[in-house]
Amino acid sequence: MSELINANQRTEIKPELSLLSASAISIGATIGAGIFAVTGVAAGLAGSALLMSLLLAAVATMFTALSFIQLIAWRPAEGSIYYYSRKLVSPFAGFLVGWTWVVSNLFSGAVVALSFAHYLVELTGFSRLSVNLIATLLIIFFTVINSLGLEESASLNNLLVFLKLGILLTFFLVGVFFIRLEHFKPFQVSPKGLFLGAAIIFFAFQGFARVAVLAEEVKNPARNVPLAIIISLVVSTIVYFLVTFVAIGLVGAQKLSHSGAPLSLSIKQTGLRWTVPLVGLGGLLATASVLLTGILGVSRMLLAMAREKDLPGFLQIIHPRWKTPVYGVWASGLLMSILAYSFDLARVVSVSSFSLLFYYSLANISALRLEKKNKKYPDVIPLTGLILCLSIGFSLLISRTSILVMGLTCLALGSLIFGLKSKWR
Repeated sequence: MSELINANQRTEIKPELSLLSASAISIGATIGAGIFAVTGVAAGLAGSALLMSLLLAAVATMFTALSFIQLIAWRPAEGSIYYYSRKLVSPFAGFLVGWTWVVSNLFSGAVVALSFAHYLVELTGFSRLSVNLIATLLIIFFTVINSLGLEESASLNNLLVFLKLGILLTFFLVGVFFIRLEHFKPFQVSPKGLFLGAAIIFFAFQGFARVAVLAEEVKNPARNVPLAIIISLVVSTIVYFLVTFVAIGLVGAQKLSHSGAPLSLSIKQTGLRWTVPLVGLGGLLATASVLLTGILGVSRMLLAMAREKDLPGFLQIIHPRWKTPVYGVWASGLLMSILAYSFDLARVVSVSSFSLLFYYSLANISALRLEKKNKKYPDVIPLTGLILCLSIGFSLLISRTSILVMGLTCLALGSLIFGLKSKWR
């Protein structure tokens, strides 16, 4: 402990991330295991109009991204939407945003690690290995990487991102020669299916603002963080569109909807044996990069909340050599490990979905609360983002009541903790 900075002092972190690394963090958090599975779920809802659902989700995400850009231009801050909600809405709203963000990402990280373990067992055939044990070991490995320095984490993430983008590009370049136009027929648009499909795909974009959570660690953050967000959104949208187009063209939306591994099912239609394990490797790389950036993000959110005394002060301690919030990193990793090894995570998607809707909505509300002199765009931008978030959320909540129940439970627990914390202080 003597080697570390006193928790009561103002902690300092070093801006190390270039625009490339900052963009890769958001891309790594966005293009994850979702694209290897969510395509099938969305196809079952939107049918042949799946590409329209994808574009609708991208537009909805872009409006919220512009709200983030306004907020970052006003004040780049570690913790992102937690900080902005706390300063521009209320400390209570800020705490609930930070609380739900941390809880959902801890659970999501555990699920991603388990997904990696399942992919690994399927690819290698090592069925004797415990999936939970593999997931736990992977989390611990990435926790060590995150604690040793931001540059080390960013370098590994850059490698994972470039490799998985290369695999997805190969999927497109190979598969495009085998598509059959009849798989796009009959083209039918159901408003309900279109919106539900967009709601599912909307969650596949959820990592686009991950870099905003560690804004103070990006070089020239007022310029590079907004650019990184835009780059990640553009790249993710293009990749999602190309991959979805080929997947539909290979097998059709109906077959995709009945598969838990739609990309593997699609690429089999080419008859090229080497493509199936390649897609499986892509799934491994995708889950790995999401987990790596997940631990990175949670640790920085814990740091931001500790700074504002919403969490214990030791979580903001920066290691003098590694320049990382080492206790926050290990708290993130250990909690994820416990969840991955021993917890029933069947309802984790409900918590994550509600959390995403909650803090995206607060991002748009915070942008509306900015003083006029600090606004880059007219209020119609964040207002449209808020309406789209609430509309997509409403369509999802009425179709899946478990999301509402789990989300409200999470908020109630956060409210209780905030009340007890305030009373204790």
